[in-house]
Amino acid sequence: MQKIPYLGEHENVVLFDGVCKLCNAWSNFLMRHDHRRRFRLASVQSPEGKAILAHFNYPTDYYDTMLVVHGGRAFDKSDAFFAVMGELGLPWKAALVFKPIPRRLRNWLYDRIALNRYKLFGKYEYCALPAPGQEERFLGGAK
Repeated sequence: MQKIPYLGEHENVVLFDGVCKLCNAWSNFLMRHDHRRRFRLASVQSPEGKAILAHFNYPTDYYDTMLVVHGGRAFDKSDAFFAVMGELGLPWKAALVFKPIPRRLRNWLYDRIALNRYKLFGKYEYCALPAPGQEERFLGGAK
């Protein structure tokens, strides 16, 4: 298997839209609740994010899904959400009770939010920076 850019052998990452307010809230949630530090973070707009997207053949010029690299595999949409929640422990792991819902329906619901995220939650004019002390959680540090 070809090495994933910017990731160590057993490293996992969550790629998120750095200008999306909902996506930034998600990354802040992960920094608060990923106590075992299973995941690092990268915005899709960063050089690291773009390289990882390209590695897995995802577009690098528009972003309609969160991408999670876990165990060397890429997960998107609802599968990405469940990959993360399954690693956070209780009570967050309890969200896996919804995983048996057919993927087609889960992804349809995911898309309704993702495709309207700017309208529903707003967007920043630029990628938000990590809070002081959180830079090591991001690939490439603060960008």
